Amino acid sequence: MILCNLRKKVKKVEENNELSLDVFDIIFKTLDFDDHFQFSGVCKNWRAFHKIYWRIFLTSQEPLLLQLQILYLDEESHSFISIPDQKVYHLEMMKYFPSSTYVTCSSGYFITVGDNNNSFILINPFTRIKKEFVFVVLCNSCLHVYQSRNCDWVTCSAMGNSKMIVDFVVLRNIIYVVTNMANIGVLSLNSANVKFLKLKSTPAIKFSPYLMLVNCDAQLLVVDFMSNEISNVYKIGFSTMNYVRLKTLGDIALFCGTNWLKRNCYALSNPNRWGYECNSMYDINLLSTICSAYSGNDKKLQKSITLLVPAPDATMCLMFDWCFRHQQYEIDYSLVK
Repeated sequence: MILCNLRKKVKKVEENNELSLDVFDIIFKTLDFDDHFQFSGVCKNWRAFHKIYWRIFLTSQEPLLLQLQILYLDEESHSFISIPDQKVYHLEMMKYFPSSTYVTCSSGYFITVGDNNNSFILINPFTRIKKEFVFVVLCNSCLHVYQSRNCDWVTCSAMGNSKMIVDFVVLRNIIYVVTNMANIGVLSLNSANVKFLKLKSTPAIKFSPYLMLVNCDAQLLVVDFMSNEISNVYKIGFSTMNYVRLKTLGDIALFCGTNWLKRNCYALSNPNRWGYECNSMYDINLLSTICSAYSGNDKKLQKSITLLVPAPDATMCLMFDWCFRHQQYEIDYSLVK
């Protein structure tokens, strides 16, 4: 239904334009990221076509690699990289937000801090719109939660008995957390408490600070890293309340990366549609320009992909994170009491 409506809108816009749809498509493919926003300002009809094209662009599930390049004298530049297309989109977005300072990126969003009141700002690089958000930070075995609606921090204390929260993820509008003992819990933003699920079984993990939670098509995955390599992948079966070890990733691909703050891990089902392989893990390390693809079965290296970016040297460094345009995690306060 959505595609049908889009085709009707495209046809209507094409009838009102001097240029054909094919010509517009050629123009769009040659534009850089920031040029798209200027394109929409040419005239009303061009703006209408841009709106339709941009909607299709945003719903794409192809992961883009977000690159932060820190140059000498703390100058920064940002780019999006399409690995299948071997294309680099340059961004000059931050110059439009002079009153805020870039801190980090999370799931493709830019997190900045305001220069005046030290409040955090979340910016969608594709819409360039600020919005209210919940900012969760792990620090010194405690979970710190910042809510933009009241510009305040709330701290969830350490669990005790050597138990600590090591990762979290948003699934079905709820924040789930995992401890170093593989316990799964739900974070309540209203009370700043964690309610742990009564699972019938947990993996034989005595102490692992490298467990990660991943949302994959409304499934909750637990990825166990060991020495920067994936040891095991589990799925939480909510119907049986059990850990289910995955012998193979099947039609799933994992995307991993490391920035200065933490290691990140994401998942995508049916990645073949977007130029990636099923049952694979794509990993890029800090300061590297190589994306390594590993098999989901034996964890062996399948291929190495060289990114079209300059290699880091003494005058700059590189940081990366994966960005999924179609994913926008939102929190529902009413779901957790």
